[in-house]
Amino acid sequence: MRPAVLFIMLTVMIDAMGIGLMVPVMPDLIREVNGGGLSEAAIWGGILATSFAVMQFLFGPVLGGLSDRFGRRPVLLTSLIVMGADYIVMALAGSIWLLLAGRIVGGITAATQATASAYMADISAPGERTKNFGLIGAGFGMGFVLGPIVGGFLAEYGTRAPFWAAAALAFANVALGFVVLKETLAADKRRAFDWRRANPWGAVKQLGKLPGLRRLLLAYFLYYFAFAVYPSVWSYFGQERFDWEPSVIGLSLALFGGTMALVQAGVIRLVLRAFGERGTVVLGHIFAICTYLAIAMITSGTVTLLLTPLAALAGVIPPALQGLMSQRVDDSAQGELQGALTAASSLAMILSPLAMTASFAFFTADTTPLYLPGAPFLMASGLMVLALTLFVARKRRANVT
Repeated sequence: MRPAVLFIMLTVMIDAMGIGLMVPVMPDLIREVNGGGLSEAAIWGGILATSFAVMQFLFGPVLGGLSDRFGRRPVLLTSLIVMGADYIVMALAGSIWLLLAGRIVGGITAATQATASAYMADISAPGERTKNFGLIGAGFGMGFVLGPIVGGFLAEYGTRAPFWAAAALAFANVALGFVVLKETLAADKRRAFDWRRANPWGAVKQLGKLPGLRRLLLAYFLYYFAFAVYPSVWSYFGQERFDWEPSVIGLSLALFGGTMALVQAGVIRLVLRAFGERGTVVLGHIFAICTYLAIAMITSGTVTLLLTPLAALAGVIPPALQGLMSQRVDDSAQGELQGALTAASSLAMILSPLAMTASFAFFTADTTPLYLPGAPFLMASGLMVLALTLFVARKRRANVT
């Protein structure tokens, strides 16, 4: 593996670790700085996650557009430096409002996935992009593995320890990037930065004009809306349903992330060879629908842990959809495409935590008419049914035309 590709994977991994590190300690941290019970902490957790996603939504296309103008290297390195400083601020935060401010800044710096994906597109032949986008997903999955494990372990040393670890990782990756990261966007392929195309709505609208891309974008959005059930409610769900400790929550998320990393780094290549990109998307949706539904209804923690890796098999969906869309976009607009995809996933992460945590809070409150901690997973399963329906309908429509 090239050192620069390793740096890109580490960058995405650190983005994911920034989420995963905090998940095991979030219920306790929020109650530490703000008081209240678990249901109230879940609501605040949704607000913090949403603020993070709002910034990703707004700045994903901006950073993607800036990378099309100035190159991938300066955007990636600058974002990592600010990210490291932000984690230090959060490690010192003594109020819910400072945590909120930290999540806002963190959402901006974590919008680099668009630039990381554009870098991969730069160095990949068109036919190899789906596989290499899978490496981006593998980096995310590795972060989802290591983040919860490290976060759960460091929780023994206090609720702030994970933030110090995240800051150290960000700064270490900056040092690596200065050494190994070379610019991949040639000067003659750069284009002027345009705010009309760099805002999330403009980027999505522009790309939505391309034939067959609108439904793919919507399916991509729905996948991330459903996927967000894990970072949004898993720690609260684990405490409420199974009385899990932070260390167990961390390990359970690591199991999910580890499987996802394996799927996107290696298994996806086998699936693509057997089923093609379209078949891969369909298969991923089927796994997601079934496992989300099962997790919602099962009351055994052990069985839930056994089912978790099956849910991660849905991780073949994003790189397959990215590959299909990347083939329809010119090389000079790969940054814009990845920015629009970041905007779509971030919009899902804006809406999903609010919906998922509100659903969890309603169905676990003392006054609830129906006690159902797994309600958010029922919602996720339904969303995947809708996404699969849209994708299949798009394929049939394309065959007709």
